[in-house]
Amino acid sequence: MLSEYFKSPLRIHTLRHGPCGSWLEGFGSHLFQSGYSKITARQHIRSAEHLICWASHRHVSMLDIDGSALQRFRQHLSRCRCGRFSCFNRREILAGVQLFLRHVQGIDLGSSSARRIVAEPELWNGFCEWMTAQRGTTNQGLCNYRRPILKLLRYVGEDPSQLDAFRLRQFVVDECRGLSRAAVKHCTTALRMFVRFLASKDFCRVDLLGAVPTVACWRLASLPRYLAEEDVERLIDSCNRSAAIGKRDRAILLLLARLGLRAGDIVHLRLQDIDWQNGWIHVSGKNCREARLPLSKEVGRAIVSYLQDGRPKTTSDAVFVRSRAPFRALASHCAVSVLVDSAIRRAGIIRPGRGAAHLLRHSLASSMLRHGASLQDISTLLRHGSIETTQIYAKVDVTALKQIAQPWPEVPLC
Repeated sequence: MLSEYFKSPLRIHTLRHGPCGSWLEGFGSHLFQSGYSKITARQHIRSAEHLICWASHRHVSMLDIDGSALQRFRQHLSRCRCGRFSCFNRREILAGVQLFLRHVQGIDLGSSSARRIVAEPELWNGFCEWMTAQRGTTNQGLCNYRRPILKLLRYVGEDPSQLDAFRLRQFVVDECRGLSRAAVKHCTTALRMFVRFLASKDFCRVDLLGAVPTVACWRLASLPRYLAEEDVERLIDSCNRSAAIGKRDRAILLLLARLGLRAGDIVHLRLQDIDWQNGWIHVSGKNCREARLPLSKEVGRAIVSYLQDGRPKTTSDAVFVRSRAPFRALASHCAVSVLVDSAIRRAGIIRPGRGAAHLLRHSLASSMLRHGASLQDISTLLRHGSIETTQIYAKVDVTALKQIAQPWPEVPLC
């Protein structure tokens, strides 16, 4: 596949019959299948060739290159005297090198582990397997737990016997200092799940679970932030329907605004999840709970428009893929939130609060309530595990609240 990017027979022969020639040929095939442009693919192949040259002079195998070896190569770029290679743009070189190493070392380029060459701690890997088997946690959910748990392992070491109540509490205090209440709760939730895993494997005492402090966060204490119906329509209409990325963004916004999907639902949506004949869309939500939602004509036509005229050619079965190579599924729910945030700014809408993608979910529920839908109907559409979760929207039903509001007692003047 190197012939797709280079015209000179001598250049192609040099790459194929030089060190790691078969890997470079396979790397070129991967770049071609992923939809990289010729100029970008040539840059990445050139970067891979530079790494191979550097490693061969030091008798280092591609399979043995880890984080420390990459650091040495990065230092080499700052004083490179190879002559054959340009080191002007080091960031581009390192991007191509890491992409080549992921290909050589057999790492799935669509997974979150593709960004890391260094192996994860064994306790973290065991925790991921336990959460997947016992609680059905998705990769995105595990990614949310990753940072505080790995920080804890660096703080106390990978020996669970070294973990005690004092050190656990001290870590929480140091880690959460200056963070918001939501961020602190996120950290303590991750640590509590990790300690529960350790206790289930007899790596620590069960009573250590009580050492993780709790955070005061009252249920239903806040008001849901939402957009007015006319603002939601402006948001959807801000997408350029003549452009491929505009078709994709509009279809995503409609799924969020009309069906109340979560950002994670958009990322995990696959082509086989859409039942075109019967007009249903199958969604796997939190804890892998399956649900079937009606597919309206408006949403269906937007998806069809994207699939036929906007979606790039790719082997991925994800409905929505990146607009730039490599054409694979969106990396995480953050990509959807960034997309919605860009649409909000493009439409000139004043944001009522924090959040982006979830804002449309709240807007749908509030709109349904104003049009007479019951809390049970809203709970079914939003796929809430309990009706208590849906009750927060009763606070924004001003019309119903006026009917039960008591008049302010009149007090005679003194």
